Amino acid sequence: MLKINGLSHEFVIGKRGHKQHVPVLKDINFTVNKGEIISIVGRSGSGKSTLLNLISGYIKPTAGSIMIKDIDVTSFNEGKWADFRLENLGFIFQSFQLIPSMTAYENIELPLVMKGIDEKDRKRKTNEMITKVGLEQFAHHYPSELSGGQQQRVSIARALVLNPPIILADEPTGSLDNETEEELLQFINKLNKDLGITFVMITHDEKVAATADRVIKIENGELKEGKKVS
Repeated sequence: MLKINGLSHEFVIGKRGHKQHVPVLKDINFTVNKGEIISIVGRSGSGKSTLLNLISGYIKPTAGSIMIKDIDVTSFNEGKWADFRLENLGFIFQSFQLIPSMTAYENIELPLVMKGIDEKDRKRKTNEMITKVGLEQFAHHYPSELSGGQQQRVSIARALVLNPPIILADEPTGSLDNETEEELLQFINKLNKDLGITFVMITHDEKVAATADRVIKIENGELKEGKKVS
């Protein structure tokens, strides 16, 4: 489903004549199989968020390649990436990234609007997702009227509404209390088992990492281990 080969990235800072190259990731290699839940762990500044941004096409690597569903996406331009993301990737963020002026229903519906799905199908798919995440009673509430756990469920429903094969999650429980975190992790595992969705999760939380099938550790921009969770 996802193959990373020799992936390296550096940021260039400073002005012309005084540029400094700062390496962030160095020769990263790993594969994610269909239906796996993978946790990528590491301290703040280790490069894990940069890795997620590379996988999702928001920045380009300095070296190496990224294969998603046997497609080499490394050299995609932004137009190709935008279309590819819409078809193949769902996103869950720590800060939810909901549009505050839209209701839960409208936030979930948005990817369908962007893809040009007709109104009848949009309504059906949006209502299916609202039911799947258990928010029927809150469909017309705005994000400010929802708890953190409810907002994250809206975020998950939005990520799922186009039925992507891969969901990329950046600290998905970072804004939640312990009880809500546990509920959300159980929900992610249920989605994985019921729908076969592949999850790649960035986290520094050991509890989140422990729910994955495999843990990939990044330290100072280098891959240190990739172990199966018992």
